[in-house]
Amino acid sequence: MPLPLLNCDMGESFGNWKMGLDDEVMPYVDCANIACGFHASDPDIMRRTVALAVQHGVRVGAHPAYPDLQGFGRRSLACSPREVEDMMLYQIGALEGMCRAEGTTVSYVKPHGALYNDMARDPELLRGAMRAVLAYDRTLPLLAMATADPAPMRALAEEMGVTLWFETFADRAYDSQGRLVSRREPGAVHHDRETIVAQAVTLAKGEALTANDGSTLRLAADTLCVHGDNAESVAAVRAIRDAFDGLARE
Repeated sequence: MPLPLLNCDMGESFGNWKMGLDDEVMPYVDCANIACGFHASDPDIMRRTVALAVQHGVRVGAHPAYPDLQGFGRRSLACSPREVEDMMLYQIGALEGMCRAEGTTVSYVKPHGALYNDMARDPELLRGAMRAVLAYDRTLPLLAMATADPAPMRALAEEMGVTLWFETFADRAYDSQGRLVSRREPGAVHHDRETIVAQAVTLAKGEALTANDGSTLRLAADTLCVHGDNAESVAAVRAIRDAFDGLARE
């Protein structure tokens, strides 16, 4: 079974405000989800992050969001499926311009924050996101949250003709349905490096996780999200890469 691709949210600085340790984490990931200006980033940050990805041979993905700079894209907005489609097209196109300038292309699409979570709950919003990908480039994979029951998303993707990559998280707790535990809940985010690496390896092997209610949970994992916004998380990414390299040799 192929190992999941490691992806990381990047390019989320804005002007003089710095977010994340992109320079340090980029060498250890396969895919860079680059913010497109709606929840974070600006044209200069976008282009510099694309150039950094090219330097390290990392795939570039568009990371579109609701237009919510103040809330970092983590607040749900009352957008229609058509509005979601159009705002995603706008952001993918903006990042593609930077990619062309740096000799690469957008390779996949991963919605951000509240938009990503809303799509997982609302099939019509997911359909709007899929229409955006189809209108832009039907060969691009769309990242979606892995859950305990992926059948409905798989069926919609097959109907629409979209390739889905199911995404899991190394540093987040899950409930019994395979949903991420709210960040407002205690224990929702793992900070211990050993715990994060162990969860990454469990997911990579296709083994069962323990949900927050103690039940077992199996998730499809085409790609694994890691974070690099502090020194400890960068160390965890390095450790995950080392662990995956070891699995590849087995």
